Amino acid sequence: MSKEVAFKNRDRFIELGLTIASLRKMQGLSQEEFAVKAKISRSHLSSIEAPNIVRPFSLEVLYNIADALNVDPADLIQAKLPPSK
Repeated sequence: MSKEVAFKNRDRFIELGLTIASLRKMQGLSQEEFAVKAKISRSHLSSIEAPNIVRPFSLEVLYNIADALNVDPADLIQAKLPPSK
């Protein structure tokens, strides 16, 4: 399985990572605390949330993140952040 992300999916992964970071911060969790709840390493979470890195991740990780945020996984995918100015 290739780790290469198709060009059309790059923005999707970045937006998903930014959504995860926003929701984590709204819940007052540090990356370290949240990574433990989501059962992933802090460095993996950091790369998922980073706006300048495209980090693909598995559905299992998506489900773990959604559970840790107490949201439905589909809501993470469908979330839209307001455009930055």
